[in-house]
Amino acid sequence: MIKIQTQLKAMLGTLSKSLVTLSKQVEKIAAKVEQIQPSSAPKKKAAPEKKAAPAKKAAAKSDTVIDTIFKAVAASKSGISIDDLKKKTRIEGRQLSNALYKLTKRGKIKPKSRGVYIS
Repeated sequence: MIKIQTQLKAMLGTLSKSLVTLSKQVEKIAAKVEQIQPSSAPKKKAAPEKKAAPAKKAAAKSDTVIDTIFKAVAASKSGISIDDLKKKTRIEGRQLSNALYKLTKRGKIKPKSRGVYIS
């Protein structure tokens, strides 16, 4: 066992030295490429900036996951189960669980029974 460990240490030492040598060679090549590249490559013009859409319009068009789930829960008068939420919202697993947790902590929904939520 000790002989194998000694051999492995020797091999790792050799590998480490080889990697250092290789790293130095790569740095030299990269420096040469940088010297050649700026003179041969034409300068590119900066792309024109796009105007961002107003935040109010963007928020009105798309609801967040939490908004979507809250609307589905609020639409059900007697409560909605997690399976029904998955079907209605097409949101799965962890994302649904996190949204339900956040809505519960904010006080917007509450659990009616295990796996059933009401607003």
